Amino acid sequence: MSDAKVTRMNSRRPYKLPEPLICDADAVIDISLVHKYIDKHEERLPRYKYLENLYKGFHDVFNLPEKESWKPDNRLAVNFPRYITDTFLGYAYGVPVKRSHPKENIDEAIKEFDQSNDMGDHDFELEKQACIYGHAYEYLYQDEESQTRIATVKPKHGFIVYDDTVQRRAMFEVRYGYKGNGTIRVGEVMTRDEFYEFTGSTMNEGIINPYGRLPMIEYALNQERISLFEGIAGMTEVYNKTIGEKANDVDSFAEAYLAILGAELDDDGIYRIRDNRIINLYGTDDAKDIVVQFLQKPTADGSQENLLDRLEKLIYQTSMVANISDENFGQASGTALAYKLQAMSNLALTADRKMIKSMSARYKLFCSLPTNVPDPDAWKDIDYKTTRNIPKNLLEEAQTAQALDGITSQETQLSVLSVVGNASDEIKKMEKEHEKAQETATGNDLLERLRDGQQDILEPERSGTAS
Repeated sequence: MSDAKVTRMNSRRPYKLPEPLICDADAVIDISLVHKYIDKHEERLPRYKYLENLYKGFHDVFNLPEKESWKPDNRLAVNFPRYITDTFLGYAYGVPVKRSHPKENIDEAIKEFDQSNDMGDHDFELEKQACIYGHAYEYLYQDEESQTRIATVKPKHGFIVYDDTVQRRAMFEVRYGYKGNGTIRVGEVMTRDEFYEFTGSTMNEGIINPYGRLPMIEYALNQERISLFEGIAGMTEVYNKTIGEKANDVDSFAEAYLAILGAELDDDGIYRIRDNRIINLYGTDDAKDIVVQFLQKPTADGSQENLLDRLEKLIYQTSMVANISDENFGQASGTALAYKLQAMSNLALTADRKMIKSMSARYKLFCSLPTNVPDPDAWKDIDYKTTRNIPKNLLEEAQTAQALDGITSQETQLSVLSVVGNASDEIKKMEKEHEKAQETATGNDLLERLRDGQQDILEPERSGTAS
């Protein structure tokens, strides 16, 4: 069996899903324990690599054994995994998640933290990694100016180990790599109390962890940590193979052999037929005995087309992501469009719950430092709002907002408008505009009164002069 064949079979083996790494809560965290869990983590790397290749378009079809040189051998990859991932991300998180806090000073601190870390882009990229691998990690640290910074960690570069209690608390985290021609492990270990660096079998003395809890947070796409497109990987590979064979059939037809029966051709005659595209045969008294035709192998074009159509429908149905490129998609009415997006909406709501849970852990870390906010429990009052990125009907939104007048609070009323980024900020702007309008009205009223007063003063003088 060739190496290419082995690679293809191994890459399509059903890998074990990345369940949480669990450790005895009373275990001593030393270098031997760290290497033990690195070994466990590396068993998952082939799966991460396979999923990453699927997203990037490096599919198994390119690893199939090569055909004989005289046979067409087209390799085509239709990148459903990337289309599904990018479509879902654009729909669910194309509009950045909005965060707000009722206390103005804390709200400003959170906004400054988000802005300095370009949080909109960070959240999008973090969720993209979660879609590809099934989960991803976020790492918080303090920079040289003691400002809280944030970074994305792919699951193939680090992991978190949880304890075996009912709470499943994060026990320690590891980020690592290799040096010395890939033979020496180097990295860091962080517990809730201390931070360590290690090289090979040597672990440095610990440094105090300023957060008092692990600064790495796991973002899972779902409880099972299944990739967004993991369920359609096999169908994608079959689709690629089928469409490649269709391309091979086209090449075979273009290079079909010309069969001439009942007449003998020399080399010069063959070249004339090929170059001049003219067939003039003789050598028999009966022309009907000469047969000239192309040899064509049987094709299964109808079966192939049916298979491709069935696979494409199943890929979108199984992934629960709508095919928004379909020509009939945009012609649906509002209600019909909502039904078409229902499965993807349910998928997004599940991702929202997981994402907001992890975001709460992020801001819990942020609020744990008094240099960031004065109240360590301020994270509990943060409000998160996700917005689906779909075409908006502003007139319908305005009518809905108007209908809510007197029924809900003004903030809730304004929150239904997609043009309003932050309802509380919008209320403040409206109050300022109202105050300015009142000042202007008061000034105009005063001018009118002054004019009236001048007329009252001037009128008697005019009367006296006249007399």
